[in-house]
Amino acid sequence: MLGGISIWQLLIVFVIVILIFGTKKLRNLGGDLGGAVKGFKNAINEDPKKTDDEKDAAQQASLAHEEKDATFDSTVEKQDASESKNQDNK
Repeated sequence: MLGGISIWQLLIVFVIVILIFGTKKLRNLGGDLGGAVKGFKNAINEDPKKTDDEKDAAQQASLAHEEKDATFDSTVEKQDASESKNQDNK
């Protein structure tokens, strides 16, 4: 026995909970709880050094992409400026 609670009492409480909340809400609640536990386990098992290395690599890739865009933008601006000067001279 669980502290004086019989299986029949637990069954009655379970039926009342299903009647109040419905099976869809209980299914969603179970899925959310399972996802949270899975995420927690993944966070515990991850190697912190590996995560830091991945973050550094992502930052470097982002910076390289931004520099490439900045170079392309400045090249386009220079071309536009030279074209407008050529048109002004004509």
